[in-house]
This record gives sequence, structure tokens and C-alpha cells, in this order.
Amino acid sequence: MQTMVSMFKSNIRQYGMIIALVLISLLFQILSDGTLLKPLNVTNLILQNSYILILAIGMLLVIITGHIDLSVGSVAAFIGALSGVMMVTNHMPFPVSVILCLLIGALVGAWQGFWVAYVKIPSFIVTLAGMLLFRGLTMIVLNGMSLAPYPKMFQKISSGFIADPLGDSHLLTILIGAALAIIYILIELRNRKSKLTYQFEVIPAGLFVIKLAVISIIILAFVFVLSQYEGIPNILILLSVLVIIYSFVMNKMVMGRHIYALGGNEKAANLSGVKTKRVTFWVFVNMGVLAAMSGLVFAARLNAATPKAGTNFELDAIAACFIGGASASGGVGTVIGAIIGGLVMGVMNNGMSLVGLGIDWQQGIKGLVLLLAVAFDIYNKSKSS
Repeated sequence: MQTMVSMFKSNIRQYGMIIALVLISLLFQILSDGTLLKPLNVTNLILQNSYILILAIGMLLVIITGHIDLSVGSVAAFIGALSGVMMVTNHMPFPVSVILCLLIGALVGAWQGFWVAYVKIPSFIVTLAGMLLFRGLTMIVLNGMSLAPYPKMFQKISSGFIADPLGDSHLLTILIGAALAIIYILIELRNRKSKLTYQFEVIPAGLFVIKLAVISIIILAFVFVLSQYEGIPNILILLSVLVIIYSFVMNKMVMGRHIYALGGNEKAANLSGVKTKRVTFWVFVNMGVLAAMSGLVFAARLNAATPKAGTNFELDAIAACFIGGASASGGVGTVIGAIIGGLVMGVMNNGMSLVGLGIDWQQGIKGLVLLLAVAFDIYNKSKSS
């Protein structure tokens, strides 16, 4: 019991947000008369929040290093505009256009990373300037008009589903879910064995089994719900790949440890041999690539490049990171936490719309949730110190 309590306290933000996500989902499931968790709506939740979750992954790395990026919404709109010119106006093949757009996103990130890392201009100022600059460039590229439609294959990035060779039963979706549950169990067993080998503290065996069972049931229930509509969306595969890659980088690779070290204490990291300027620069390059990817996903879902694309994307991405456990002072945060934070925001948006709350109430409630999340983080820090 003592171990369970101490484990919960040490991971209170992560476990708290998971519990909050479950409770919020159940609340809106009741208030919406069961509409929230219907297969169609669950699929729409994934499609509607995919571009924010992509941004949240990149924004997390920026926030961990102690910086902020206010330009990601405008960069996403700018890249969407360029993709429209390439594919709609000039009829370029969509794979070539996508690669070019991602490269341009990297250049945008490098531009902003240079000013932050090497010229030492505060990231708030640099990215605020970028927000205005790239919003203006979006208007110039599109000449104030929308470009549509995109090629069908490009649209499938956001609106397509994995084809099931087994027919309309979507049995493949269920089999994929079962495989994921088994892989999750094997990874957890391996991690537990490794910790026991090095005599690290682990949760009691009974609680460990309960944890495995609950998460496996959630995975299976989730894919079963998806199978009742069209199966697994293509964008969910892209998101899963990004989560796996970035979780591995942040937890297992030297680059991830350097990012955490930079955010924890820049001077100490520098004295320890971490090339802090280079790390900051590449974090912003990475943010540019993911902002470009988000812009492409949004354009594919909307089937149009519009001047107003990306509005408030940066605020939703930042909110997702802070709600998911990232610290406002840097050095703390996880990829999974950012995804959970983004899902909390997405479920709240969708649930409030389903019960008929106006946009004014929605904005106010989201603002309060963000404020409370950051206040909770500051309270925990002051208590631990």
C-alpha cells in the first residue's frame, strides 16, 4: 500500500490526467445521451484532433527546453497554402509536394531556431514575429482565396481508413488491437524484469497485473469501437508511429536526455558537455517539420488550402502540453502526457459541442482548465521544494 501511494504521488500529473480523461469522457457520455462514445463520434474525435496532437508532440520538446513557439499555427497555414499551390494549381504529384513541404517546414524551423539558439533572442519574440510573418505570407501565397480540391490520394491521409482484406467485418482492426495489447504486455513484463534485475523499486505484482488488464481492456475496447464504423483511420497510424518514435527518442536516446538536461538547467547542461545551442536549434527544426506535417493533415482533412487555416492551433498545442504534465519552467514532460492532454482538450471540445454549449462558454472553460493545470504544477513544485 505504501509503495502504491508513493508511486501515485511521484506520477500524480500523469495518473491524474488519465483519470481526468476517463471521468470527462464518462461525464459527457452521460450528458450527451451516449453520443460521445459512439463509433462515428470516436472516429471523428481522432480525425478532428490529429493535427493538434501532431503539433503537441513537437511543442512538448520546445517547452521541455524552456522555450515556447507561438508560430506553429501560422506555419501550418503557410505550408498548407504552399501545398495547395503545388498540388491544386501546378498539379505536382502529391508525394513530391509532401516532401517539399516538409523540407520547407524544416527551413522555417531552422530560421527561427537560429535566432533563438545563436542570436539569443527570446523564443517568445522570435515566434511571435514568425506568427505574424507566416500568416502574412499565407495571405500572399493564396491571394486571400482558398484553393481546392486536392487529389484523392492526398485526402486519404486524413479521411482514409486501412483497407480490410477480410471484408466489411473489420476483423483486421480487432486483430491489430489484440496484437497491440499483447505487445504492450510483453514490453511491460520486460521493463519490470529489467528493473528487478537492477533492484529498482516496482509496483506490487497484484497491482501490476491489474494495470496490465485495465490498459489491455481499454485498447481492445477502443479498437472494437473503431471496428463498428470504418476501422482504423490512416491518420491514427501516423500518430501512433510519431508517438512511438518520439517516446523512444526522449526515453532511450542521448538526444532526449540532452533535451531534458537543457530544460532542467542550461548552465549545468553546458558544463556537462551538452551542446545547448545545437540542441535548441534542432528542437526548433523538428517543430517546423511537425508544424508542416500538421498543416498538410489539416489541408487534407479540409480538402482546401485556406487563409484562415491554423487559427489558434498554437494555443491548443501549448494547452495540451501543460495539461498533460509539462512544466512551464522546462525540464519536465512526456510525449504520452502531451497526447493525453490533447485528448482531454479534444473530448472537452467535442462534448461541449454535443451538449449545446456556445463557443463563448467553451473558450472560458478551456481557459480555466489550462490555468488550473499550470497552477497545479506550480503547487507541486513548491510543495516538493
